[in-house]
Amino acid sequence: MAVLALVLVTAIWGVTFVQVKDAVEIYSLFAFLAVRFAIASATLAPFAARRIRTLDRRGLAAGFALGGLLALGYALQTPGLARTTVSSTGFITGLCVVLTPVTALALFRDRIESAALLGVVLATVGLAMLSGIEAGSAVGDALVLGGALAYAFQIVLMERYAPHYDPVALTLAEMIAAFVGFAAIAIALGDVSVPRGWTVWAALLVTGVFASAFAFLIQTWAQQRTSATRTALAFAAEPVFAGLFGYLLAGDRLGALGWSGCAVILAGIVVSEPAAAATLRLRAAPSRSAQ
Repeated sequence: MAVLALVLVTAIWGVTFVQVKDAVEIYSLFAFLAVRFAIASATLAPFAARRIRTLDRRGLAAGFALGGLLALGYALQTPGLARTTVSSTGFITGLCVVLTPVTALALFRDRIESAALLGVVLATVGLAMLSGIEAGSAVGDALVLGGALAYAFQIVLMERYAPHYDPVALTLAEMIAAFVGFAAIAIALGDVSVPRGWTVWAALLVTGVFASAFAFLIQTWAQQRTSATRTALAFAAEPVFAGLFGYLLAGDRLGALGWSGCAVILAGIVVSEPAAAATLRLRAAPSRSAQ
């Protein structure tokens, strides 16, 4: 049941790539992201309003820092999505799993397992194959890759700090930080306007309520009932759903080279999953022992 719930979350994340791509074509990007995280914060608030009082200054600082990394990831991924295909975005975003052991090495000098290195090699080959298709965009793919790197840093640091604090309260702090950051950018750029039209509002509600707030609550519930490895494998389904919905709803036609590149990237993700799970368990252990 827990694994099925996680797969449902990845399916929601997969379909939102299509919705967001359509929405940011007609509504300003940073205004969209600001409203998305405002909705996510408002949705989480009833669950976390009392819990957030348990966060001390360090907890709030950790939540805001993690929210900054989350915002950086979306600030890179979303304009990348606007420039490239839905399918490419989904598979490249999935590389945050491959990059997790690499970021742990950069931050904490953790040893990289051979499986993680193989995953990096496969992912690099897959990216090279994707860059050769006409339907995509090298600039868009690079932006999405930058977003995946930001997500990898956020994942590693979240596993480091989350054991100290209430996870729902910490996530609300993340969402609020992302909202404040995107709202400030939108105001500075003069991109403040009321969302209009079903396309934009549907994307905002699905991403804000389901893909952010509810998805996290489901993830928290499920991860208490299954292993880190099974969780990681379930999340490997996200790029598959992105490719499926990109093909069915966005008309992605990547050709043999493009789809082969996606397959190689997926192989790199699956190969790296156990190493990524092991890295996260290693990062969590010192935090728990310090309590």
